[in-house]
Amino acid sequence: MAARSDTEWVLGGTPVRLDRVDEALIGRERESAELDGGLRDPAGPRLVYVRGERGIGRSAFVRAAADRLTASGIAVLPVNCVLGDGERSLMLAWRLVKALEEHRSASARRHPARKPGAKALSAVQRGDRAAMAEALAAALAQSTPVTVLVDDAQHADADSLALLDRADLRRVPPGTRLLVTAVQHAGPDPVEPYPGPGHTSDRQSPAQLPEPGHPEQSVPTPTVRTIVLSRLGPEDVAAWLAQRLRATPDADLVRRAHGLSRGIPGALDALLAQWVAQGAIGMVDRHAFLVTGTPVPTLPDSDRQVAALRALGEPCWTVAGALSVLWPLGRPAAALIAASTGLSAEAVGDGIRTLVDEGVVDDLPGPDGAASRGWMFRLPLTAHTLRERLSPFHRARLSAAAVDTLWAAGAQADDAARPTILAEADAVAYLPDRIADAGLLVDRERAVAELTAAAGALYPDHERRGMVRWLLGAVRLIEEPSAREQAVLRCGQAAFGCGDFRMARTAAQRILNGPAEGLDPLTLHEAATLLVASAAVEQDWPALSRLGTAVWWEGLRLPALATVSGRVQALFQLERWQEALALLARTEAVWQSTPGTRSLLELFGRVGEFVLGRPERFRQGLALPEVPDVPSNKAFAQNIAQFNVLLGVGDLRRGKALLSVRGLKPELLPEPCRFLWHHLEGRWDEALALARRILVNGRVLTVAPGHLLLPARTAAILLARGRVTGAGRLIDTVRSQVDGPLEHVLDHADSEVLRTLGDLEGAERVLRRGLRAADERGSVYGTDELWASLAAVHAEAGDADRAAACLARLEQLAEQMGSGRTRLLCLLTSGTAVRSGSADAGRQLREAVDLARSRSQPFETAVTLLAVARANEGPAKLLHEAYELFGETGATLWRFHTRTAMREAGLVVPGRGEATAENQRLLATLLAEGLTNRQIAQVLRLSEDAVANRLSRLFARTGMRSRTEVVTAVLTGGPLTADAR
Repeated sequence: MAARSDTEWVLGGTPVRLDRVDEALIGRERESAELDGGLRDPAGPRLVYVRGERGIGRSAFVRAAADRLTASGIAVLPVNCVLGDGERSLMLAWRLVKALEEHRSASARRHPARKPGAKALSAVQRGDRAAMAEALAAALAQSTPVTVLVDDAQHADADSLALLDRADLRRVPPGTRLLVTAVQHAGPDPVEPYPGPGHTSDRQSPAQLPEPGHPEQSVPTPTVRTIVLSRLGPEDVAAWLAQRLRATPDADLVRRAHGLSRGIPGALDALLAQWVAQGAIGMVDRHAFLVTGTPVPTLPDSDRQVAALRALGEPCWTVAGALSVLWPLGRPAAALIAASTGLSAEAVGDGIRTLVDEGVVDDLPGPDGAASRGWMFRLPLTAHTLRERLSPFHRARLSAAAVDTLWAAGAQADDAARPTILAEADAVAYLPDRIADAGLLVDRERAVAELTAAAGALYPDHERRGMVRWLLGAVRLIEEPSAREQAVLRCGQAAFGCGDFRMARTAAQRILNGPAEGLDPLTLHEAATLLVASAAVEQDWPALSRLGTAVWWEGLRLPALATVSGRVQALFQLERWQEALALLARTEAVWQSTPGTRSLLELFGRVGEFVLGRPERFRQGLALPEVPDVPSNKAFAQNIAQFNVLLGVGDLRRGKALLSVRGLKPELLPEPCRFLWHHLEGRWDEALALARRILVNGRVLTVAPGHLLLPARTAAILLARGRVTGAGRLIDTVRSQVDGPLEHVLDHADSEVLRTLGDLEGAERVLRRGLRAADERGSVYGTDELWASLAAVHAEAGDADRAAACLARLEQLAEQMGSGRTRLLCLLTSGTAVRSGSADAGRQLREAVDLARSRSQPFETAVTLLAVARANEGPAKLLHEAYELFGETGATLWRFHTRTAMREAGLVVPGRGEATAENQRLLATLLAEGLTNRQIAQVLRLSEDAVANRLSRLFARTGMRSRTEVVTAVLTGGPLTADAR
């Protein structure tokens, strides 16, 4: 049985799907309990109003209540109001009477004189409110037990609502209840949701509810109650997303969804539908992520918020569109709207008041209840939609008005009279956003200066608040060719930093294809660097192969500095180390000419030598001070490159030392670097959290030479946790179909999967393929792991000579590279696979234990301790230590093997209950991976009969009856019990 797609680990993730099955109400527990208690209590309220702003979920809330009532045997009569009902006087009252009469018992219907339906119809026809009041009172008084659900009462006629408000509900029998929903435009605080899940009050009329915090407007009675539904907080939004996506939402997805929707379920639903339709949400291992760079969607005309605003007509639509641009200016926005749209001040004022009354915008009170400071859209998503629907000309004109106002305000001496940006707006982004939109309608020179400064202040703008857009706006305003190309380069570099590699590549290509007069060689070198880096991140290996040739560069009008640096970097990205080093040697006089190119290409040279087995200059370079003339962002990138090289060979100690010397904090490292850091430190849950996000965005490459370390190490973690099929599938999805960089680290991970499944021939074939490819390019980087695994494969197959030959190559590497990991692999390979049982083996394995502990890498240490204990070359307590370390990393498969070793050594396995549960979960995981009994036997190193017995015990203990039920529980993250069905 194959794993479900939403549990897979694949490059790019899998598309999400919205799930509406068995939806439970999120964040409505208190209100639901309040409502259920009141409706079931004989002394409870006869009339319950459910209020809330548009999209808050009133209908869903009362439908859920109706379902609960029906399930308990209580009849529910739905009476839905629609747009236009308000034009027909007494229509709702007549429909209530009619519904109650139809529901009454047969005995009641046999007394014509007591039938209020005919009287009600006559009252509607005559417009007789008093007669209708009597008919409604009679219908309510004569009713049999029932709950009448009136939905969307804001569309009902005012006369019927008034009758309900004045009805003497004390005459209504205990079993008859009215449940009425209606929009309440007076919303909560526009920035923060209501405190707590909701609030209730005892008496409010359907037509006039008090504003929050104001005194009640009706006399409290026990017969009427109002429940006001509040917005969802961040935790409820996370739960809501998890329910709809059937996955754990990423924190960034929750933050953006809550911020744009303000916790209004209807807005959340619209937002999520748009993102899913755009393919903007990806899933890895039942975790959902918003793809990096996903823009805010524009809502369609069919959306309830847009439709409601459209229904208001003019001037509201025009005023709302203008306000979407100008609202951050506060009260001066009204005059600017009038001046920009041609509307009168009176029309603008009327439009704004209507928008406030209809719940589109909120009036922002001043300090201590003083005069309004201005207005703010209740939903940021609505404001964005309106702004994006404006034509470019109208948006530019409104933006220019905002820019002129703020620039003029800056020149005013009187602070009190100076227009300012409201505290509720994004003060950092508002002015540059408006300058970028205004374009040619504002002063060019000042606009370029302010856009460039704002972008620089926001660097690196990982949240994409506007840096790239502002720089692009500056490009459009610059007329001088060389200055414009400099701005294009800044824009491309900013785009690269934000993850928009396509834009970065386009910008670099534009500069290099036709460089403007006056561009200096260093600028063109940076453009060449940007082009190569962007192509590498996009994994366009054919393009990089062309960039590695002299022919491609000869066709461009570029200085030698740019062509040499671009070509060298392309060769390094392709891991054609020998060609790159040869080119560096031939062109040294060219690239040594500037500090920036010298520091970068010298680093490339040192890395190349390290990869080819000459580590001396690279290690010496770690101790060199940073070049003073190199910009900080480029120095940071060079430090990251060195850090990745070290972690790629498992040199955590030198990696930590480099960070310390350079003053870099681990939490500020790029995500792929932090993944490698967490992997070596044994913080695997944190590592996998990063890997999921990176995989969704499809950017798994780290800098050369460890391009594919992230997927390889991720696969290793999955394998150690029993995710055998998932590890193999991940490896398959990241392999390149064309000639690109070396994939030997993937080959090593692949071989471990095959070895786990007992396929020694397949493991040998894959390992030799990786070693052959590395040898063809002269690379020894990372090959120590392959030689050690190949030696183990030969030893397991009984081929001692070939295992010894592998050990010899490993020993040569250890002497050549001086690597702690390579030395450790030598000691373990010699002591367990080649010279097992000899005197030298005991000494070597004891040295291995000391070396592993000194390297402070939990999983590596645990593997070493287990190997030494199994070879009977260490005390039994090593098994207990290994068991604990495997537990710290969550390596459940290795914990299983360690328990087996403990029992074979006559040791008691600690935590019997925990061990049993862990065994069950591991077995269930292997089933969910789609493995057969024979494959499970290979993975666990048991007989097929033993596996069958374990499965029988699993079914007996959990109450489950089939493999399918077990797999479903694993894939959905549920407990291993029959109740999970």
